[in-house]
Amino acid sequence: MISALVLAAGEGRRFGGTKQLEILRGRPLVQYAVDAASAAAGVGEIVVVLGHEAIRVRDALDLPERARVVVNERYADGQSTSLAVGLRALDPASEAAIVLLADQPGIAARHVRALVTAFEADAPEILRIRFRDGPGPAILARSVWDEAMRLTGDVGARALLESEPGRARWLDVEEDAPPDVDRPADLERA
Repeated sequence: MISALVLAAGEGRRFGGTKQLEILRGRPLVQYAVDAASAAAGVGEIVVVLGHEAIRVRDALDLPERARVVVNERYADGQSTSLAVGLRALDPASEAAIVLLADQPGIAARHVRALVTAFEADAPEILRIRFRDGPGPAILARSVWDEAMRLTGDVGARALLESEPGRARWLDVEEDAPPDVDRPADLERA
């Protein structure tokens, strides 16, 4: 089984508040990552990691049957803590985890599906989408989860790629990277 892990615990400091709850085209921002994972064939479970305003974010979500939330009590210590909490919560049968961020509404089911398909064909330790102008989501094989859970600070799976670039494989996608929503003005671009 391949799992999807949605990191949605942050405080949204640069945004000025809980951006996961901002409405974009009728849905809360965090819902886009959940929907992309839910609509992608090959994803067996979805775990959403909450933290800041966890109850409000949970109540705003429309979770599919195979999804659940976990709460990272240490979310203020950075993204690495959410990654660790999420990986620990995954089904023991999971072979790999696709890491999605709650502030990238342009990541769609086709991107998630492409990661699943490429992973199933080759089973690399780390596979990351590379858009024409930058990186996208990654899938982490179970063999790197322990290492990922030892990361510290406000870093995520990207730190694994940067530490040993040769161990990761890239999946080239011929389109521009969808914008992240870091500040209120980014909502308009998204």
